[in-house]
Amino acid sequence: MRLDKDALLAALVAQVDAEAETMKRAALATREAATHEEAKPENDKDTRSVEAAYLAGAQAERARELESAAVALRAMRPRAFQDEDPVALGAVVHLAGEDESELVCFLASVGGGLKARVAGREVIVVTPRSPMGSALVGQRSGDVVEVERGGRPREYTVTRVE
Repeated sequence: MRLDKDALLAALVAQVDAEAETMKRAALATREAATHEEAKPENDKDTRSVEAAYLAGAQAERARELESAAVALRAMRPRAFQDEDPVALGAVVHLAGEDESELVCFLASVGGGLKARVAGREVIVVTPRSPMGSALVGQRSGDVVEVERGGRPREYTVTRVE
């Protein structure tokens, strides 16, 4: 049974949107704390307000990055892959580990590390810049890839591309 890529993308976008909203609220709260009257420095060595301002800036930047990722995910129109097609952006790749484990990856331009559950399957987003993603690009069903995970090299066999 093929994985519903539209459902996968919707789940990923919802997850990124929620994280972006959380980060925006955190940035606003941190910025308010940095400018609050109680945050005024007590002496020349008190840097609490400066540190809070830097943190608020970093949180706001992360929120912008997440919003950009959501836009990119919304714009994706992944094609249907045939099992003999090479792995490329938009492919869902089923892998079998040397320890009999199964892994399902979705190759996207953004969102590396995100996970979503679709039709009872956990799907991990990998990008071409990640070790797993770069190892998968161009591979076909039946190919074996070696990737370092958990600090040690592991072999995976591509069992299906869709």
